[in-house]
Amino acid sequence: MKYLKLIRYQNLLLLASMQLIFRYGFLKLQNIALALNDWQYGLLVLSTVLIAAAGYVINNIFDQDTDLENKPDGVIIGKSVTESAAYTIYAALNISGVAIGFYLSNVILKPSFAAVFILIAATLYIYATSLKQMMVLGNVIVALLLSFSVVIIGVFDLYPVINAENQLLMANLFSILLDYALFAFIINFIREIVKDMEDIKGDTSQGMDTLAIVLGIAKTTKVVFALGLMAIVMLFVYTKSYFLANKLFIATLYTILFVLAPLLFFTIKIWTAKSKEDFHNLSTLLKWILLFGILSIAIITLNIKYNA
Repeated sequence: MKYLKLIRYQNLLLLASMQLIFRYGFLKLQNIALALNDWQYGLLVLSTVLIAAAGYVINNIFDQDTDLENKPDGVIIGKSVTESAAYTIYAALNISGVAIGFYLSNVILKPSFAAVFILIAATLYIYATSLKQMMVLGNVIVALLLSFSVVIIGVFDLYPVINAENQLLMANLFSILLDYALFAFIINFIREIVKDMEDIKGDTSQGMDTLAIVLGIAKTTKVVFALGLMAIVMLFVYTKSYFLANKLFIATLYTILFVLAPLLFFTIKIWTAKSKEDFHNLSTLLKWILLFGILSIAIITLNIKYNA
């Protein structure tokens, strides 16, 4: 169990679920040729999960002092797992993930795409060692990496089979993936700021420059409130323009109940949030909003088929 906590298995399950939903709740229902077969796609998910797990391990290694302050009961490295063992696990996860990425890049006849996996692994290391301490930039990097886990599906499963005949269809499908990648970026960016507010005590003692430390809790909650409102407006316009306009009533109702309403609740609650527990609960709520938001792609796809 200590090793599962070390790699934050709940977040990895969410990541894998997202990628499986896009494959089997969206792309597989489009009656199109895909570049990867089922087990190769499974390897793509595994590669993403392994590299993400390595990122969590290296983050835990460099966050030991901060975690002792923020969540002393949750500290693993130095207690349950030695630092040297953690470095070994980190190396094994990264090497395995990148090796699988190299194999898949050759499967789709794009060997240069292996650089994507190396770049992601390197970015996670740089984030843990330095970028995390930079105001906003660290939040942006983490949010971008999560959103790229959506984009990479199009890169490996759609791009290699694009031709003159299906170019328009593939472009539309890729555009939908980008829309969801943007959604994932916005929600996770907000969540990272909320987590910084939750961890402000330990981050301050370690001399970090997060938005919560620089602006203070009161002003940062107002920034998050504004970001929440922006996300609500964008999502409302998207739902009205694409779902409601095309008479996708089930998808519209689902989005309102399981994405927009919880996001509105979050935005209201963040205005008065003050305690560590408040921020922890709101961070967890954003994780659920992200999951239900991604799940909507399957609801929409089935709604379209039902209407047809």
